[in-house]
Amino acid sequence: MTQEPITVRYTLEDILKDITEKLDTRLDKIEQKMDKQYTELNQKMDKQYTELNQKMDRQYTELNQKIDKLETDVNDIKIGQARLEEKVTGEIKTLDAKIDGITKRLDFQEFINRGVVLGLIVAILGGVAKMLGWIGT
Repeated sequence: MTQEPITVRYTLEDILKDITEKLDTRLDKIEQKMDKQYTELNQKMDKQYTELNQKMDRQYTELNQKIDKLETDVNDIKIGQARLEEKVTGEIKTLDAKIDGITKRLDFQEFINRGVVLGLIVAILGGVAKMLGWIGT
């Protein structure tokens, strides 16, 4: 039995060309996959960025509303305080007027009391003088 020589039908160039084509195909698939993942990642990041912006906008709006409410409350308190001060000032003026009235009445009463006491003293002295006979009939 004789062996026949083995013949190779492919050349080295053909083999390298096949390998190169396969590598190119795989590289293309990898690039497509990476592009797809890159796109998905960008979409997710855009979505999260949008959600974050919406959340911040809501919180900013809520914060502004709370600040506005606090401003309103502070203004109400200031108005109430001003009204209270006006009321207290008015009451103080009223009390001052009443005290002035009472002081005038008290001064008048003291004047009258002095007159009455003086009159009593004169009457008593006159009665004593008459009893002792210093004053004639």
